[in-house]
Amino acid sequence: MAAPYIQEEHEIFRESLRKFLEKEAYPNYEQWEEDGIIPREFWRKMGEQGFLCPDIEEKYGGSGVDWGFAVVINEELERVGSGLVGIGLHNDIVVPYITAYGTEEQKKRWLPKCTTGETITAIAMTEPGAGSDLAGIKTTAKLEGDHYIVNGEKTFITNGIHSDLIIVACKTDPNAEPRHKGVSLLAIERDTPGFSRGRKLKKVGLHCQDTAELIFEDCKVPKENLIGEEGKGFLYLMEKLQQERLVVAIAAQVAAEEMLKLTLEYVKNRQAFGKQISRFQNTQFKIAEMATDIEMGRAFLDNLIAEHMEGKDVVTKVSMAKWKLTDNARRIAAGCMQLHGGYGYMEEYEIARRFRDIPVASIYAGTNEIMKSIIAKNMGL
Repeated sequence: MAAPYIQEEHEIFRESLRKFLEKEAYPNYEQWEEDGIIPREFWRKMGEQGFLCPDIEEKYGGSGVDWGFAVVINEELERVGSGLVGIGLHNDIVVPYITAYGTEEQKKRWLPKCTTGETITAIAMTEPGAGSDLAGIKTTAKLEGDHYIVNGEKTFITNGIHSDLIIVACKTDPNAEPRHKGVSLLAIERDTPGFSRGRKLKKVGLHCQDTAELIFEDCKVPKENLIGEEGKGFLYLMEKLQQERLVVAIAAQVAAEEMLKLTLEYVKNRQAFGKQISRFQNTQFKIAEMATDIEMGRAFLDNLIAEHMEGKDVVTKVSMAKWKLTDNARRIAAGCMQLHGGYGYMEEYEIARRFRDIPVASIYAGTNEIMKSIIAKNMGL
């Protein structure tokens, strides 16, 4: 049954995107993995075809469509490979800070190029000493005249190498009590004096996704680049993290669906002891278990997306989806690799890449342990 938020226009859009990816992404993905980065040219082609930030208002260069189109984009990119996660981050995680809290001048200045792929965005929250504890960040931004002077380091930043515009969480009031009231968001542009990039980080998986360290040394940022109000950055982050976690859940669900599809095809063709592996009861039971988890996950996710699009309060359900679907995907990756036998450990088989790529989904956007804490708190525990 089709998801409640998917209409005919979404499916037409999906078909168009799929044809684009079959030409521009699938044939090149392994090379991108080897190169350790996705070329900017691919971003520009995505923008030319209307596949970047389609929900932005038309006056800023978008199509003004509903978020169902963003879901389609995230699903189809994940079918190619998890390394394309940076595009979903740009579309559905970073740019919404500008559309929701930016001034009219900021929107006119930044949004049009975000839709064309000329401007690639990132968000910098995590620091060497602060991950899930966002109130504990050490990066400071001190207002001096018409500029903030920013000092600090960020790490594990998705799109860290390519990014032209970075939303940076900083402490504008290091002495604020409680701590979170001292957090603000600043938009820092590529050529800002005092901003530099550190290492391009080597990861277990997501090899084509550029992840980097960012360094701010007396970085001089115009005060006009403040996003929203000073001291409200933590609240903005908490509001927008819900959609970020939903994007992660969508990717995990699709990854699980793709891994099962790969494995079904493999066990039907691979023979052992004179018959197809799919004929063994153990294989059938493992496949049945994974298929059931995937089907139940999809039903929960589709309903959750519909509620999110309706503007309902879905904090608890998003936390459930983020931890459960990423946990499902990790288990399914291991189960599918086992059913591939020795070939599952070979790089030429896609399941090996999927096995490497999926574990981080239970860590970023708030660890799964944090998700369980949120669920428990919202249940009054």
